[in-house]
Amino acid sequence: MEEKKSEINGHAGHKNPLPAVSIKSEKNSFKDRFMVFFKRNLLVIFTVSGVLVGVGLGMMVRNMNLTRAQMTYFAFPGEMLLRMLKMIILPLVVCSLISGAASLDTRSLGKLGGIAVSYFLVTTLIASSIGVALAFIIKPGVGAGALNTNNLALEGVTHDVYVTDYKTILVGNATNGTLNYQKVPYGTDADGMNILGLVLFAMVFGVALRKLGAEGEELIRFFNAFNEATMVLVSWIMWYVPFGIMFLVGSKIVEMEDVVLLVTSLGKYIFASILGHIIHGGIVLPLIYFGFTRANPFSFLSGLITPFTTAFATCSSSATLPTMMKCVEENNGVDKRISRFILPIGATVNMDGAAIFQCVAAVFIAQLNNVELNAGQIFTILVTATASSVGAAGIPAGGIITIAIILEAIGLPTHDLSLMLAVDWIVDRTTTVVNVEGDALGAGILHHINEQEMKKQRQQEQHQEEQELEEVKVEVVANVKAEEETSPLVTCQNEGDSSSRETLDDKDGVESVL
Repeated sequence: MEEKKSEINGHAGHKNPLPAVSIKSEKNSFKDRFMVFFKRNLLVIFTVSGVLVGVGLGMMVRNMNLTRAQMTYFAFPGEMLLRMLKMIILPLVVCSLISGAASLDTRSLGKLGGIAVSYFLVTTLIASSIGVALAFIIKPGVGAGALNTNNLALEGVTHDVYVTDYKTILVGNATNGTLNYQKVPYGTDADGMNILGLVLFAMVFGVALRKLGAEGEELIRFFNAFNEATMVLVSWIMWYVPFGIMFLVGSKIVEMEDVVLLVTSLGKYIFASILGHIIHGGIVLPLIYFGFTRANPFSFLSGLITPFTTAFATCSSSATLPTMMKCVEENNGVDKRISRFILPIGATVNMDGAAIFQCVAAVFIAQLNNVELNAGQIFTILVTATASSVGAAGIPAGGIITIAIILEAIGLPTHDLSLMLAVDWIVDRTTTVVNVEGDALGAGILHHINEQEMKKQRQQEQHQEEQELEEVKVEVVANVKAEEETSPLVTCQNEGDSSSRETLDDKDGVESVL
């Protein structure tokens, strides 16, 4: 009994440690997985925390009644972030596009460029259609004619920000003696960086370096090294992003005088714009990505939380470009040649979110002024919003400028744009997120198409190699047969072999008889 008891106890003692060890290993594995997840997404956690802390900080500081100078000091860390990101835009755009265009073959460059332009135009046109449709369904301007910009303490919009302006000149006298005037466009100087011009120059320059061959290799290596060094600077700046975002968001909340009045007065316009961004960014763009790649778009987007948060805080597609390029390459595995070619172009010409709120704003102002839009004016809004988004600046409130172009195209007054400026700090955040999402998904689609093309090329090359090998084998067999039939040495050797075989058979027969 004691032995049995001891055996049972021993067996039980042998059994009990196993679950303990497994439980401990499970705990360790869960802890290890959590630590790996935490370290991998540390920057994302800090960035999202910076936004939340910034909201709370802004609400606290609002009650302190800061002076204008004190508000400027409070916003200084956020302004530093914007300036650092703007500092890196010029070398990043130029070097990345030159190295990207130079590393791609001219044929693939033209094909990828054509697909990219088609993708940008189609998605922007879809976004414009969504904006117009939502504006007619929700009708944000109906019944809002009582809105008075003076009651909301808004400033008027000036026209000295345009690069292309208009002047009225006298062209002659009519037959009845009246004077004829004509509005003529002319170019004016404006502050800021001509990103569109830089993009065009960098692409053409990269193709030119590619055409030089060996002579241009040294310069291509220089721009590649310059680009890698710029990405190192980007990785350093990204760790300042959470701190800068906290003060960016907080300062915007502090600057607004009466947030509640603005939101309630323009609530339908804000709701229509943000709903359009949710539909386009949450449904349309992921469906387009899935249609091309047959992959889960949300797993692709999950690796881009940091640039999305940066876009939400900075309201600038150009400022988000450094973080977007880094995350698309490292988290989603997009080829550097693709990302560094397409993302700078997308940050300049692809403005899906801006097209949505511009169309909503145009219909809103028409409803505000009790103007019934006909089919021709609606078509003009769609085309103008799609075309003007190409030249829209990737900066905060850049889309407001292009709304004036749409309003002038359909004959509506531009003085009501001050209403848009009043709530632009709200709408522009989701606008920028949708803008950069469209760029990222476009890079993913082009990466998939490029991989498929490379796979087809490899299969074709393998098939050609197999055909060549088969042809070589057939030729070898044919030559061997020809030698056996024609060579006298081979025939003599064969005859000798046959005679030797006969003698061997005879010997075997004799031995068997014996």
